[in-house]
Amino acid sequence: MNTPSLQIVNPTGHLRVVVTKPLPGTHWLDVLIAAGCRVEIATGDDILSGDEIIALIGDHCHAAIGQLTESWNAELFAALKHAGGRAYSNYAVGYNNVDVTAASACGIPVGNTPGVLTETTAEIAVALTFSAARRIVEADHFMRDGQFKGWLPGLFLGNLLHGKTVGIIGAGRIGEAYARMMVEGHKMNLVYFDLRPNIPLEEFVQAYGAFLTTRGEPAVTCQRAETLACLLEDSDVVSLHTLLDAGTRHLINAERLALMKPDAILINTSRGPVVDEAALVAHCRSHPEFRAGLDVFENEPAMAPGLADLKNVVLVPHIASATKWTREGMASLAACNVAATLRGYPVAAVGDVRPFLAGTPPQAAPSILNAHELGLA
Repeated sequence: MNTPSLQIVNPTGHLRVVVTKPLPGTHWLDVLIAAGCRVEIATGDDILSGDEIIALIGDHCHAAIGQLTESWNAELFAALKHAGGRAYSNYAVGYNNVDVTAASACGIPVGNTPGVLTETTAEIAVALTFSAARRIVEADHFMRDGQFKGWLPGLFLGNLLHGKTVGIIGAGRIGEAYARMMVEGHKMNLVYFDLRPNIPLEEFVQAYGAFLTTRGEPAVTCQRAETLACLLEDSDVVSLHTLLDAGTRHLINAERLALMKPDAILINTSRGPVVDEAALVAHCRSHPEFRAGLDVFENEPAMAPGLADLKNVVLVPHIASATKWTREGMASLAACNVAATLRGYPVAAVGDVRPFLAGTPPQAAPSILNAHELGLA
């Protein structure tokens, strides 16, 4: 087991906080320093194992900030509690890597970082959609390889999406933002599948459609699909924005891929295991007009055999939240969760996280997942 090298910030702080990766920006450090924290940051790029994280926690640790690439299980939370830990925050909005029940059993609040990834993640989903539809990556390689000899009528024909149908699976914040970008920006009709109706989204599309008719243009439409199969059959683009749980693991499998149009586009910026990657490889091989754009992978950082060889798939390395504003904002939110909990502040009652992103943050934790279970105010 390798001992990670550490960067220590504010060594005289009386509250020890360990951070398993360097985080962007400086505001998050200012927040922790103001709370009297000594911050110890593991500086390597390698993903820390459970044993390495336990060693980092040691015998005396008040809080930790971890990554979605780490499995924060019962063993880790027991180690954190044994060391005197009183707070943990995930540097992510998703938390399928965290055993929140085990944390609650140890009396440890678990924070996450919602509210700063919405538009950023939606934008990368849009970028993947058009990269796949218009074969951007293939064309880029073609140019760089010196193969372009002049304009040809049939060179890299792709899909026109204007006026077609986009389907979103999961109409939460990110799914809604992506849907609005595709509807408003590209006049696409919308079908969505979610356990609950998204009335604001439906009202937006209806109002936008009415506006278009006043301009002499065809109205766009919005429909909540009764079944997932209906959405898959009707959509020219399907974008995944669902949480990962037992019910959504391999939600997109061979059977459901077969329901999609032969030249449809599948986009995944949610979680890798939502897609059966081996089934996707087989489907893309047998349907060369089918396209996919993936930001996340089933067994990151590995890819299913054959996936990297497919020209009809666009691949990016989990960069949906990779803008400076978003990643620095995530760091600020994680730090505010920890600092507020250590100071005994309540949990914020509103969802607007912008006041936490600069300057002196409110005297509250922006997002604690198990606040109700722990009886936090």
